[in-house]
Amino acid sequence: MILQLLGCIGRRQSFIFSSHSSYRPITLIQLISQQSRGYVSEMRKSAFEDRVRRLIRNDIQYELDRSPLTQLVPKYKSFSIDERPGEQCIRLNKKIGDNEEIKLEVTMFQVSAPPAKDGGVITNNDLQLYISMVIDVFKDEKVGVLEFVCNVWPDSIEIDKVFMRDQDEMTGKPYLGPPFNDLDDELQTSLYDFLEARGINDELAVFLHKCMLYKSKNEYIRWMGSIESFVARKSKA
Repeated sequence: MILQLLGCIGRRQSFIFSSHSSYRPITLIQLISQQSRGYVSEMRKSAFEDRVRRLIRNDIQYELDRSPLTQLVPKYKSFSIDERPGEQCIRLNKKIGDNEEIKLEVTMFQVSAPPAKDGGVITNNDLQLYISMVIDVFKDEKVGVLEFVCNVWPDSIEIDKVFMRDQDEMTGKPYLGPPFNDLDDELQTSLYDFLEARGINDELAVFLHKCMLYKSKNEYIRWMGSIESFVARKSKA
């Protein structure tokens, strides 16, 4: 009986020892392996983020070495200028007399390519930058808004559309009229004269292209800096 009891105790001790000895080393190995993989993953992530930040800083410095940032002037003649940092447009505003107000929304550069000739190849030298501009002329609430949609070339302004709309832009789609070039030549000239009398002319076109060169660079530097700051921000555990 005693021998049988000792044998049972021995077997129990052997089972306890063997079960513990077979379980604990595996758990430690797994834990060490997981920690090691997590550490390596974190190191790789940190290295990638450092590389991204370094490349961004290098690019920003390169742009600044080429030319410094230039802030837009707050006024151009009788127009006040809102640079709209972080947006693709700038806005100009002026008042004429007691009841007329003019608002311009000018969007950053777009690229125009001429039609390719037979067998010809379009190169970068053929491309031309232009700016989209929307002109709103307000008088009073009863007569709505006279709106011009224009393309601004480096030294001229081209009217694309002209139409009337309600001051509340949410009241449906207005009739835009025929293509501007289909209008009577004299009427086209009169509408250009209408804008010219309000300071919207070839001289303004030259100024706006210069503004957009500055804004394009300012926004690019701002965009790169915001990405660099985001990558540098540590995730919460």
